[in-house]
Amino acid sequence: METVPHAVDPNRAAQHGSVVMRLLDEIFPLVEGVYVDLHKNPELSHAEQRTASVVAEWLNRTGYEVHKGIGGTGVVGILRNGPGPTVMLRADMDALPLEEKTGLPYASTAKAVDGEGVEVPVMHACGHDAHTACLVGVADLLSETREEWAGTVMIVAQPGEETLDGAQGMIDDGLFDRFGRPDVILGQHLGPQPAGLISHRAGIILGAANAYRVRIHGEGGHASQPHTTVDPVLIAANIVSRLQGVVSREISPSEMAVLTVGRIQAGTKANIIPDEAYLEISTRALNENVADQLEKAIERVVRAEAAASGAGREPEVERFQGSGVTHNDPTATADVAGAHLAYFGEEYVIHLPDPSPSTEDFCRFGLPDDPQPIPYVFWFVGATPHDVWESAPGDTPYEKMGNVPSNHSPFFSPAREPTLRAGLAALTVAALSYLGSDNKNPSRPNVAPVGPAFVGPDPTGVADPRATTGEGEQYTSVPEGTPGVPEPVETPSFSQEDPGPVESHAEPSSSPVGPPVVAGSMEVPSYEDPLSGPQEPPFPSEEPPSAPQVGPAPAAPTADPEPYTADNDAYDSAYLASSWPAPDEPFGESTRESDIRSVMGEQDQEIQDEWLDDKIDESTLSADMAAIMDEVGAPPAPPGPPATPPAGPAYGGPPPAGSAHDAPPPPGPEDDRPDARYRY
Repeated sequence: METVPHAVDPNRAAQHGSVVMRLLDEIFPLVEGVYVDLHKNPELSHAEQRTASVVAEWLNRTGYEVHKGIGGTGVVGILRNGPGPTVMLRADMDALPLEEKTGLPYASTAKAVDGEGVEVPVMHACGHDAHTACLVGVADLLSETREEWAGTVMIVAQPGEETLDGAQGMIDDGLFDRFGRPDVILGQHLGPQPAGLISHRAGIILGAANAYRVRIHGEGGHASQPHTTVDPVLIAANIVSRLQGVVSREISPSEMAVLTVGRIQAGTKANIIPDEAYLEISTRALNENVADQLEKAIERVVRAEAAASGAGREPEVERFQGSGVTHNDPTATADVAGAHLAYFGEEYVIHLPDPSPSTEDFCRFGLPDDPQPIPYVFWFVGATPHDVWESAPGDTPYEKMGNVPSNHSPFFSPAREPTLRAGLAALTVAALSYLGSDNKNPSRPNVAPVGPAFVGPDPTGVADPRATTGEGEQYTSVPEGTPGVPEPVETPSFSQEDPGPVESHAEPSSSPVGPPVVAGSMEVPSYEDPLSGPQEPPFPSEEPPSAPQVGPAPAAPTADPEPYTADNDAYDSAYLASSWPAPDEPFGESTRESDIRSVMGEQDQEIQDEWLDDKIDESTLSADMAAIMDEVGAPPAPPGPPATPPAGPAYGGPPPAGSAHDAPPPPGPEDDRPDARYRY
């Protein structure tokens, strides 16, 4: 099997990068600092107060109109930058009741009380810490480069994704009524794919899920006289057994469906037959009709088994959690995938041949029941460290994905730098593919590029994004001692008049000393640097930032790139051959008002059009994965990746080496001391 690419080619990144993306290396240490901080301090669903305060303070400091308390602990940031489309960028903030076992120096040791009053460990085992860190990083990049785009950016930090009710809660709290209806919604999620790989799918990309509570009412008694009782434990056992036949005997073999009994509780002692038994059941499907069929089967089986055992009282069946399928808009998906192809390169952006049975409530933001739903695009960012991926058992990607620590595992340990860099770049490029610009081709900027791929100074004098925050819905900075809650205001950006790309994060001379004072404020702990001492660079790489680029100089962009052919590298790769079928006919023009060439350039329109063709697979039928990814008969594999670590605007450092995370241990008693490199 071909080696998976470890990073974006620096030459390609230099060719397609824009003024916005050349600031990525400057902002990256701050984003990484937020990620480490959130990973160490996870919060359960609907209890994300600290995380929300971190997001709100960052957005406020970068010039957004900020509102807190939307749908509970949700945060909304609005940045208006002239006429143009409204683009909503969303990330989820909540963590899971899980004990972390990664062994990372910044691993969570947090505990919290759950909704049932039980103390549980808490861990970011689903990547929401990375989602949130990338979200605030993109918000900063767009704020600092307003001259490069036009329109409105709507930042949404969502609570309660793990409970599948956070998105609807924000909508019910007036998200779109109060802040406007977006033209397109963009979101991303970490997955078990190799770190940095971007995965798209038009149509259904995630399945529907529902969860049910079942309460069986029996008649208790002494275990020595079961004939005088109606045993709810036996009824529950029969229900579990009977439900296993629903998928295998009632659902068409051409459809995907999962039915799992994940919880069963009954009784207090061996010699007592209890009065009640309690079950929780989870279902998954890629088709709403199949989801309804599963629900009806659960109702039928539960009631029939209770009646067959002579229960004197009807059982209770309640659906307490659920979300529909995530259905990517085909045209919008082609727009975003085309932009990602132009920026990352075709080896790093793939088409998923099959939907995932995983579920998100991201789809609720698209208003699926509305006569005019909002188009949205949701994609995956690979997070598995490359050494872990290469050593995982399996001959195909699907086999390997089943043998690496994935989402909801206590060992879920994303490759920090390549994953965050890919997520930060992917969300920014996607946003820019919709936001208008006076510069119709930002991929060919008129100013000299800067950053590690091009000689330029490192960022210095950064200030702290963490300060006190209010608990109310509105959040804004006010002078010290001002009473009352202020009205919504637009906070000016630190770089107000034509900021240069390098100095955009320099500490302004007029900025106040210390954190702002906000009505009803509460203190937010400063970020820590658990990765290195203050004298050491926090993200060492094999080459200093000022070193010349590795490899040949960037090739000049051509007006008419060579179209996909049968021997194209993307299709020759044994890893990508079957998951990226070559398109053979163009698709219609995008209906979006913004010109995608503003981020891709004229030379990439053909790539966008070709990606769109043959990717709109609406089927919910799962193909044979073994046959899809079978390497037998695949075309010859292309040459492997460059021998030296890539570097450049999108990936400024080498991939992880050694263990899943080769980070240095905490420096000791001073590991909680704030580090200026992580301060904004």
